[in-house]
Amino acid sequence: MVADALSRKNKATLGRLTVGKERQLTELKEMGADLGINVGGGLVAQLLVRPTYREHILHAQFRDKEGSKIRKNVEVGVETKFQVTVDGSLMMGQRLYVPNDKTVKRMVLQEAHESKFSIHPGSTKMYRDLKHLYWWPNMKKEIAEYVSKCGICQQVKVEHQRPVGPLQPLKIPEWKWEITMDFVSGFPKGRKGSDAIWVIIDRLMKSALFLPIKMTDSVDKLVKIYINEVVQLHGILVSIVSN
Repeated sequence: MVADALSRKNKATLGRLTVGKERQLTELKEMGADLGINVGGGLVAQLLVRPTYREHILHAQFRDKEGSKIRKNVEVGVETKFQVTVDGSLMMGQRLYVPNDKTVKRMVLQEAHESKFSIHPGSTKMYRDLKHLYWWPNMKKEIAEYVSKCGICQQVKVEHQRPVGPLQPLKIPEWKWEITMDFVSGFPKGRKGSDAIWVIIDRLMKSALFLPIKMTDSVDKLVKIYINEVVQLHGILVSIVSN
């Protein structure tokens, strides 16, 4: 039988195949692949691939002051929540301790949020995925801040909430001193250190009280101001509306 023209391989094609194989072998050797010949005469390439995240985190643990302090406490036996594994990794239970290193933290957050395997999860899901593998102080807060600053999430994601119904107006008051109250802040500090105003308005008479306060005042102090300035002069109020 005569072979057709399409099945014939000219010398140029065979030459390109040989050059292509040599280039592939060179790339495999550069990657550290273990090359060998099997029983059938075929070329076998064995390549061991492992992530480098753990090595980066481990190096950062030894540079971290807090991590070094915890490591010493573990060796002495003072610290019981943490442990050191055979390879020297500092663990919080079964989770790897991530030191306070911006580069390392960003590497972990980017992999969990922007990689092709994660596809921009929300802060809750991202925290649930990471908390099984890693641990560092204020971890949930930092994950929420990272997701909130993601430009893609801000453009694409929307809040899945039930539509808000129509506003319900307040009933017209039938007696005086049914009040509304709110705090207005952001003022420069006065002589006594006050930086906010407590506004109390009578909904019927439209009379108002403007009480200077500090945003750091405790609830107990606000109660004393309320009793001295409102209850003492106007009695017990009928109702209070506030956000």
